[in-house]
Amino acid sequence: MADEFDFDDDVFDDVDEADLAELERPAKRQKTVTAAPMAESDHLTLAKRILKDNFGYEAFRHEQAGVIQSLLAGENALAVFPTGAGKSLCYQIPALAFPELDAVDGIRDPGRAGVTIVVSPLLALMKDQVDVLRKKGIAADSVDSSKKYEDLQAVYAKLRDSELRILYCAPERLNNEGFVSMIKDVPGGIRLVAVDEAHCVSEWGHSFRPDYLKVARFAQEIQAERVVCLTATATLKVADDICAAFNIKKAHVFKTSPYRPNLELHAKTIENPNVLEHYVPHKLGKAPKAESDKRFEELFRFLRANRGPTLVYVALQHLAESHAEVLTKNGFNAAAFHAGLKTERKQHVQDAFMAGRIQIVCATIAFGMGIDKSNIRAVVHWDLASTVEEYSQQIGRAGRDGLLSKCMFFLAPSAFYLRELFARGDLPSRRSLAGLINDIFSLARGMRVHGVFKVSHYKQEREFDIRPSPLSIIYATLELHYGLFRAVTPEYSTYKFEAMPSYYPLIKNDKSKEAKAIRENAKKKIKFHDVDITATCKNSGVSRFEIVRKLNDLDSRGVLKLQTTGMEFRYQIEKELPDTEAGINEIIDKVLADLQGREKDAIHRGQEVMDLITGAKCFARALAEHFGMGLPNGQISCGHCTFCMTKTPVRPPTRRVQVTTAASIQPVLKAIDIRDDARFLARVAFGIKSPRVTQLKLDKDPVWQSLADHDFDALLAEFTRVCGKAAA
Repeated sequence: MADEFDFDDDVFDDVDEADLAELERPAKRQKTVTAAPMAESDHLTLAKRILKDNFGYEAFRHEQAGVIQSLLAGENALAVFPTGAGKSLCYQIPALAFPELDAVDGIRDPGRAGVTIVVSPLLALMKDQVDVLRKKGIAADSVDSSKKYEDLQAVYAKLRDSELRILYCAPERLNNEGFVSMIKDVPGGIRLVAVDEAHCVSEWGHSFRPDYLKVARFAQEIQAERVVCLTATATLKVADDICAAFNIKKAHVFKTSPYRPNLELHAKTIENPNVLEHYVPHKLGKAPKAESDKRFEELFRFLRANRGPTLVYVALQHLAESHAEVLTKNGFNAAAFHAGLKTERKQHVQDAFMAGRIQIVCATIAFGMGIDKSNIRAVVHWDLASTVEEYSQQIGRAGRDGLLSKCMFFLAPSAFYLRELFARGDLPSRRSLAGLINDIFSLARGMRVHGVFKVSHYKQEREFDIRPSPLSIIYATLELHYGLFRAVTPEYSTYKFEAMPSYYPLIKNDKSKEAKAIRENAKKKIKFHDVDITATCKNSGVSRFEIVRKLNDLDSRGVLKLQTTGMEFRYQIEKELPDTEAGINEIIDKVLADLQGREKDAIHRGQEVMDLITGAKCFARALAEHFGMGLPNGQISCGHCTFCMTKTPVRPPTRRVQVTTAASIQPVLKAIDIRDDARFLARVAFGIKSPRVTQLKLDKDPVWQSLADHDFDALLAEFTRVCGKAAA
């Protein structure tokens, strides 16, 4: 394939090397005894007043009141609410209530009301919510990678002066020692940590993010008074994981059924014998006309019958573009959205859709998170969703205004291929994993406990053929399960800047030691000056912190335009690392077994989607039961999904699998002389991208994806046989 799935990395926030200025440590908090503490019965009254005065609502919905009462009583809580059910109010209202509680309880000095921290992976959501809260006169801000140095310092100053009620940050920010240290010293303390997208905490969640495992540790270290976890998609197992991580009692778990009576859930099977042709990259010049896919006829019929803002979800980036083009040619107002588009284009499409200038967005999963458009009338799944949770999230974007909306799921033979493609890409071979772990241990070898080693994840991805997601899981496993090291503030390996006209006189007359270090060590190239930070520190005796702070300051003043590249992750050794072959192999085997379990689980999740759509049960009921709930008021069916209306299960598409033989794989073996990694060869034949595939440009070779109609396990077995003979 010429492109890959979107995994939302472009909408997730990332962390820059935050070079924080020293903050004045606040004086120790003193209790001020005044009136008796507010009775818990009055908490709801206070919350309702804030709800009306600040947000304009007359009453709480679903289980919002229960969550808020738990938090105001000092308890941790979990809220499992469907998309669009108002999860954000569950932490926004307590954040505004704390100063009033303090005034009644008399346990804090005035002006030391602390802050609520919201941990969210979604940059768009952070920005949108901060904008909305500010318009309501609520003091909110964010610490994210889009902010310049001086903007970050302004946020930290507001924290120091108790001028913020709510602060948003990404989970990756918690690896920054300076940020964590500063948070510990916020006047009034951390009143609440809100964990958005909390299913990412669970290793069994559908969207596990390793840095989320560290959020619970962060909440303990900063002595947060209470925690609320929020998610739209937590199965019983995931909810149990969240409760265990954050010490949440069962009495403070609040769930609302994902059932939405205004959503009609439909599905249809369309037999496309040659549908896999549409998943072959355009690079070979053999891409079929998009209209040849039989699903288009059904899509046109559905869209003409259901007018209004619509999302059409596809699996691949090039499909988003080709489908938008086909729809436009057939008279529909459509545009494409995926992670590969330029930021300006993505923003244009999003803004136009929100404003109603674009009616249909053909998108990968990169579109929708943090988007709050109430009148989406239809959601179409052109391809198989990778998990039931993903399907639930995406249909949950329809009909938030309560009006009738329809969701259509097309099932085609490609579903079987996509199920494998979703699941198979993240498991490295044992050879790759062993190379990585030995490399990590070699970097740290000879260092004492508390020593810090640096590593480029990007280089390791390419060298050991491991994708970013499993690489981060491997590091998190070594850190959190084995306690070998701990991630600390990352650094950039390369700094360079373009000097503005004011740079030369200013740097010449600046007598500071930092300016002198930059002046004497920055190497002038044609357009840019290169600064080797490590060498500059060594030559000048000035600390890295001081030099980087000076460069950021000059950048913020427009004296130079600073660019940073080459993120290096840093890890502090927590205990002696294994140094025997047996000890290292034991860890390799355990980590590999864990990753193999994740692959099996991913395959099972894809099958769960197929089972839900083709099962002999009401779609809405099956969806609710997946999350351990049922339909409200004892209902056993919704009455308006495809199954309820036809009383017949949707027929699974026909799967046509070619038999894999020694002859089948010969073209791949002739094109590629690699014999040290059977999984790599199987990936090429099946069409699964990896860093090594890209590096060798094998996705441009005719053998790429040439055996996509074979069983992946059969391919792996046949290539393993060949590689075993080569090694003998």
